[in-house]
Amino acid sequence: MTAIEPSGQTLGATVLGMDLAKPLSDADFATILQALGRHGVLHFPGQKLEAVELRDFSRRFGRIQATLTGRHHEPGMPEVGYLSNIIENGEPIGITDAGQDWHTDMSYNETVGFLNVLYAVKVPRRDGQVLGATMFANTQAAYDDLALELRAKLENATATHDFNKFWENMRRRPGSLRGPLTPEQRRRRPPSVHPIFLAHPITGRRVLYCNPGYAIRINELDAAESDRVLETLFAHQLQPKYLYTHRWTEGDVLMWDHIGTLHNAVADYRPDEHRLMKRCQVMADRIFEPAFVREALSAASPAGATSR
Repeated sequence: MTAIEPSGQTLGATVLGMDLAKPLSDADFATILQALGRHGVLHFPGQKLEAVELRDFSRRFGRIQATLTGRHHEPGMPEVGYLSNIIENGEPIGITDAGQDWHTDMSYNETVGFLNVLYAVKVPRRDGQVLGATMFANTQAAYDDLALELRAKLENATATHDFNKFWENMRRRPGSLRGPLTPEQRRRRPPSVHPIFLAHPITGRRVLYCNPGYAIRINELDAAESDRVLETLFAHQLQPKYLYTHRWTEGDVLMWDHIGTLHNAVADYRPDEHRLMKRCQVMADRIFEPAFVREALSAASPAGATSR
């Protein structure tokens, strides 16, 4: 029997009794979608996955975005990327997510991101303490608490999201080995424009979709006012009451909803304290289709997952 154990915080739940190496039944798929809408971040402990199983589980939810560089992924499987600080033969085997600061993956795409699915292979520890936690912020709750005057001001506003902002911020970090994006990479990751307020496709609740990692401009405001309002939005959604932290262990699968959350990987471990995650980034190419969501959720079993 599948069981859902809520964290009791603003985000997060642990899903027990589900083996992600096996194909998802329609009922389990519905259970996960419902839990994502309710909790935003789902933790599946004790999993044992091959890369192909991680890929197959992830793409049940939508198209997977392959890596931009053509490297740092499972051999022959660009849908499964590596997040890692491990160096082999003088070359990093993956990109690092530590120190990237707060962001929402793939908001720079015309079709935004829906999910990240990470599988923990190696987790750093020091003196018995787990390092490299991942923090999340609840963008549904942040919208609910937004000042009514600011909500009205931004009701029909849009923001431009630019991958190059994030990339350049990472390049400036000490020890970064990243070069500037090539013209071809810029062509493949052009800026995109999205409403600042979105309706969540599972819950129907509104979310504040404007993150510090990629948002560069509120298009309906002049540059100076745009900068001021962006700083207000960024500070608002990162208040402690909206935050949740996951501390990893090997065998964890963590999936989170990019529409209802933003995240930040904590950079508290050294280069010799190794961390390796395998990752699939799932696009929102299906989840905003009402018929897809209705059909998926209709498979939920009345005797399915229980909450503890």
